[in-house]
Amino acid sequence: MPSQQSEPPDDRLARLRGPQPPQPYTARKITALTANPACARRAVLDAAGVDKALLAQQVGYEPRFGQSPFALAREQAFHGLVKWGSYAELIRLLREQLSVPVAEAHVTDLNEVGGNTALHLRERETRRLIAHVASGQDVRLILDRPVLTLEVAGQTAYLEPDALTHRIEGKFHVVLIRSFAAIDGQANPTAVAEAAKQAAVYVLALYRAFETASLPTEQISHEFLLVCPKDFSNRPYGRLIDLRQELDALQFQLSRLRRAEDLAAQLPETATLDTTRSMDELSSSIEALEASYTPSCLSFCEMARYCRDEADGCASPARLGSGVRNDLPGIDSTRIALDYLDGVAAPGEAETEAADLLRAAARLRRLRQGAA
Repeated sequence: MPSQQSEPPDDRLARLRGPQPPQPYTARKITALTANPACARRAVLDAAGVDKALLAQQVGYEPRFGQSPFALAREQAFHGLVKWGSYAELIRLLREQLSVPVAEAHVTDLNEVGGNTALHLRERETRRLIAHVASGQDVRLILDRPVLTLEVAGQTAYLEPDALTHRIEGKFHVVLIRSFAAIDGQANPTAVAEAAKQAAVYVLALYRAFETASLPTEQISHEFLLVCPKDFSNRPYGRLIDLRQELDALQFQLSRLRRAEDLAAQLPETATLDTTRSMDELSSSIEALEASYTPSCLSFCEMARYCRDEADGCASPARLGSGVRNDLPGIDSTRIALDYLDGVAAPGEAETEAADLLRAAARLRRLRQGAA
């Protein structure tokens, strides 16, 4: 009698998503996921390719962040300017601002391969060209929209940096094009920090490509080239930014992610994340996925307002921040914490240490207020 086989993991994730086309991983999604690696809810939603903004709308929560149409149009226009004339502006930046003695470069467009835009074909061609350049056969090459892969929560993510160049000190550099301005050589620190985190995702994926092909990773720079508008014009400005700290943090956080297929396997068979289903069905399935909400989620996750209200409803300490959550190990409700302080309830063995610290903190507070 043949043995019964479980459903393939990818099929399970696809069935959860329903008939909608999958939303691919991006560097932005990965940096958001690794900012809160304990969140099983986000891990499964991203691995299944669920449109989180639409899902949030379907359960009554409109996401309150994202780029405006004007900002998107401005970014696309600036990308076009930098790439115009076979990256003429990028070559100028390399020559004038970074003192790289380059007059020309051959650009390979990897938006398609022989008219085919399939990611796996573009990724294979990217690997072939990287090996070609790494062997020293064509150091003048700039790769436009290459495709790299990275394992995220047990899934293969296909990633598309703006460009790769091998024209700076003989090393591969990731190029990121962003539309926020650099005024007098200084850009918004928050925007630069976010760009650096995303660049680290691409650089780590490049390391993986080199390791898979047994190429020397010493050819990969730990700096990336950020290209943005100069002052109040659209004239491109370039700057090299060190990524070593971001790379270390990213690798550590990726190692903490649980496999999305294992998390999905714990869901009831009736669970669905299909955005065409009813609000009750969706809410029930979302609640079955463990969340790890903190206030910082509001700045990068489409589901954050849903999770915030959920955390408020159960008085989760995490709604007050990760610091409070970490200071109350074993106590999953601020109501229970207050009961311990008031003597209404007695802590169990696992909560005793946290309860003692709470009482000590309360005594100190009373002393400072002159109440003791």
